[in-house]
Order: sequence, then structure tokens, then C-alpha cells
Amino acid sequence: MLTFLPDSSVVSTVTPSPNYGERKGVLSPDMIVLHYTGMSDAASAIVRLCTAGTEVSAHYVVLEDGNIVQCVREADRAWHAGASSWAGETDVNSRSIGIEIVNRGHDLGYPEFPLRQIAAVIALCKGIVIRRNIAQHRIVGHSDVAPSRKKDPGEKFPWRLLADSGVGLWVEPEPIVGGEQTMLGASGEDVLALQQGLASFGYGVPLNGQYDATTMDVVVAFQRRFRPERIDGIADASTLTTLHRLLALMPQDAALAS
Repeated sequence: MLTFLPDSSVVSTVTPSPNYGERKGVLSPDMIVLHYTGMSDAASAIVRLCTAGTEVSAHYVVLEDGNIVQCVREADRAWHAGASSWAGETDVNSRSIGIEIVNRGHDLGYPEFPLRQIAAVIALCKGIVIRRNIAQHRIVGHSDVAPSRKKDPGEKFPWRLLADSGVGLWVEPEPIVGGEQTMLGASGEDVLALQQGLASFGYGVPLNGQYDATTMDVVVAFQRRFRPERIDGIADASTLTTLHRLLALMPQDAALAS
């Protein structure tokens, strides 16, 4: 791929990736998906994202020092989300802009995200939101759209700080207390109500009233992002109340569409 002009003024370098295609069925992206690279260093991650045959890419890579590399034009479809879904849509790559944040990830020690790196992520996302008119509830993590496969950007990612800066949704998690808990193997109307709430927010979850492995994976993904103090896949009062508070922030038409 020939080089191109960056879409964002905060981009430091353009390193074109050959791994991209045309967006399918949409004129413009309406989601942002945040990832971590999960590799030992930034150079290795960029090589992988920009090497033909790896079948992976992202629009942007945010380095630990706050520098930003663009690899795919926003108008094109990068290959970052894989098998995924959000709000009933299964071609997340066509609908989204993918941002890789350099971090070794869970398998390699999972360090904290430097503040200068998060500041760069915020600046990049705010520009995309303005240019593409992206709704706040459609700024998500890789684990949100692929909860059975992915953990990134993970429980250390400061979603609260992003939201305080005008990027994405956040509510203060309900404190963890005792009380009723719904967990793997349960069934009934309470489970169905939980599934309906998660689906209304956007998660791909079956609406079968069975607290199966897929439902547990989605609860884990939800907790990893919104209630990281305890990530156990158990739908306790803290998890449910936090979910309901988030649903109250959703645009009414978005909740109905889900």
C-alpha cells in the first residue's frame, strides 16, 4: 500500500499496512474498538500489523510515549476485531475504527497504561468522535465485542478517565455487598432479564433464560470493563445495578434497536 496522509492531526507517523479492504454495507464507521497489542514491544506489534499475510491490522497504534502511528486509512476496513458482534451487528470491522494500544497484555505481565499514552488515546478518540459523529455508547473494548475470546484492553484500562474526558460511557460501580447471586447453571426469568439488559447495551448474548457459558463470558467482559474490582462472572447486585445505571444513559432509540 502506498503511503497516505493521516486522518488525524495527532498522528506522529504513517506506516501503511497491506492488510485492509473495503467497508461492507456502511458509508462511514460508527464505532471505535480499543485493543491492547498483547506483544512484547511496540516494534513487534507494528511489524505484525503491517506485514502481508498476518491477516491483522488496525487503523491506529498508540505507543507508550504517546506517539501515534496510523496504519490504515479510516475510510478503509482494517482487520482488528475478528469474529465479533455488537448491538446485533456481526461485521464489526466494517463498522469500526480499530485502535491498538501498546501493552504487553495479560499473558506478558500486563503493566499499567502510562498516563501520556492514555492522554494520546483520548485525543485521538475525541477527534474521531467529532469527525465521524460516533455515539459514546459505541466506543467499546475488544472484550466487549468478542467476550468469549478476548480480554483486552482489560481491567487496568482507565475507562473512567476516558469518560471524564468525554470518551465513552461510565458510571461509578455499585459497591460489592452480600445478597442474591446468579451464576453458571441458573435459569429462569431473572437470567432472561439479565440477558436482555446486556443485549440492550450491545453485548452479543443469547436470550434463552439459561446462565450458560456464553452468558458468563459476557458478564465477565462487562465486569472487566465496568466493575473491575471483582471479575468472577457472577451476576450479583453490584453487577446488575451498574448495568441498569448504564442502560439509563443509553439513547432510547439505541436501547430499542438492541
